[in-house]
Amino acid sequence: MAPFAIDIYLPAFTRMAADLDTSASAVQLTLTTCLIGLATGQLVIGPLSDRFGRRGPLLVAAVVAALAGLACALAPNVWVLIAARFVQGFAGSAGLVIARAIVADRTGGTAAAKIFSLLGSIGGVAPVVAPLVGGLLVPLGWRSAFWALTGISVAMLIGALLAVPESLPPERRHTGGMAATGRTIRRLFTDRGYLGYTLALALGFAGMMGYISASPFVLQNVLGLSTTAYTIAFAVTSFGMIVAGLISSRLVGRLRAETLLTAGQCVVCALSVVLLALLILGLPAAAVLPVLFVLVSCTTFIMGNGTALAIGRVPWAAGTAAAGIGALQFASGAIVSPLVGIAGEDTGLPMGVTLVLTAVLGLAARLLGRGLPPIGREEDSDEVVEKVSRGS
Repeated sequence: MAPFAIDIYLPAFTRMAADLDTSASAVQLTLTTCLIGLATGQLVIGPLSDRFGRRGPLLVAAVVAALAGLACALAPNVWVLIAARFVQGFAGSAGLVIARAIVADRTGGTAAAKIFSLLGSIGGVAPVVAPLVGGLLVPLGWRSAFWALTGISVAMLIGALLAVPESLPPERRHTGGMAATGRTIRRLFTDRGYLGYTLALALGFAGMMGYISASPFVLQNVLGLSTTAYTIAFAVTSFGMIVAGLISSRLVGRLRAETLLTAGQCVVCALSVVLLALLILGLPAAAVLPVLFVLVSCTTFIMGNGTALAIGRVPWAAGTAAAGIGALQFASGAIVSPLVGIAGEDTGLPMGVTLVLTAVLGLAARLLGRGLPPIGREEDSDEVVEKVSRGS
């Protein structure tokens, strides 16, 4: 639900401002609060799922997300909508963080990397597809997008009740309360391996969000695509991400996740530079779109394999590890999205520069984690932190 919640209602922004008698900036704040909820929710729900199991927190969050969706759909003013969007993002984050934790509970190594590649393609495609779905709902009114999200939340609840068994047995759950959770989080973010992989995929996600935010202006105002042509190009990119996710999941059985992550990052880095050059030279859409298609599609290799490698370092704290990943992802996306429009609506250079920077910084961050062994449980904490601080 969460990826759709981000931007399914973007096509209705103008209509929302008029209907609620408010400013465009106030409507934009509903997106910001949702992203904040998604980031903070994972930091809370992930550790809770390590302590109380996966199924219970998921069911509670699905109920809260459905109620928040109702509040959004019935909001009498923008301030109620802003508050409800935070709750919707907070509760909706459970699906993201607990899904990753369940995969880590049930599988490991190659099998986990395959599933994370598929999850990465789904998570990457959803923010791209959601505005297309939202555009179809606009004739029904802007509230229809939130009714749709409420329906998705109810479907998530039913699916969890019927098809999601508990994957974390009591003997593997964490004890010790908030103090133990704080120590686990400290260990994660002082471990170069976990932090490197997490930053790599977070920056990959940030680049994709930069593309999503800037694409309406770049593809239509700069490259001259019509609204219909832009919609088709957007849909083709979504299809490319699905195909790339399937390819990555198949290759994981033959190549190491580390190799696939490196390949994906190198391709994205190279094509980001090429894209920036094409935009600087002012070349037409026929030259830019194929590069953009392959570039965005290859981010799937970064998402899935980066997630598998990051959580694989701490399988004993999969919920907390997944929470850190999700929080950094959405925080980076929230930071990058406004930056791509900083120079106005008639230039593609901010998008090109943003894609280059996120790609290069992501590759540099990933090098932090190469060749490091997984970190152990709580009893090894002091030794691990000492080794990390020495750079060993």
